[in-house]
Amino acid sequence: MKTIIVMAIAAVGVVSAPLAQADRVEQTNAASSPEGNWSRGDGKAKVRIAPCGDDLCAVNTWIKTGVKDEKVGDKLVMTVSHSGGGQWSGKAYDPQRKLTYRLKMTVAADTMKTSGCVLGGLICKGVTWSRI
Repeated sequence: MKTIIVMAIAAVGVVSAPLAQADRVEQTNAASSPEGNWSRGDGKAKVRIAPCGDDLCAVNTWIKTGVKDEKVGDKLVMTVSHSGGGQWSGKAYDPQRKLTYRLKMTVAADTMKTSGCVLGGLICKGVTWSRI
């Protein structure tokens, strides 16, 4: 499975705030923003997180040779809100697999931890990322 750019990335719920994603990210300091380039903890993928419309998109920019079910250009669309202190939550949609995940992200300077769940929280996965 694609570690769903896991960001499972893995994703949730309903976002309350009519603010555009770009405005929400601008209101946070750079250290707590998920925007930027990230390397997955297992060393098998790199992604770029950037605004895409009112959401954020995580796009695979590099995949280690031999990794199945993932390719450069795969995208995860994240509808998230910032709750302070580097905490983000919402949902993520994987258009390649047509799956939606509940998503939680914790960003602290150069480290990001993501967790995502499907099937009402029955299946969850977490991943650690390093800012590059």
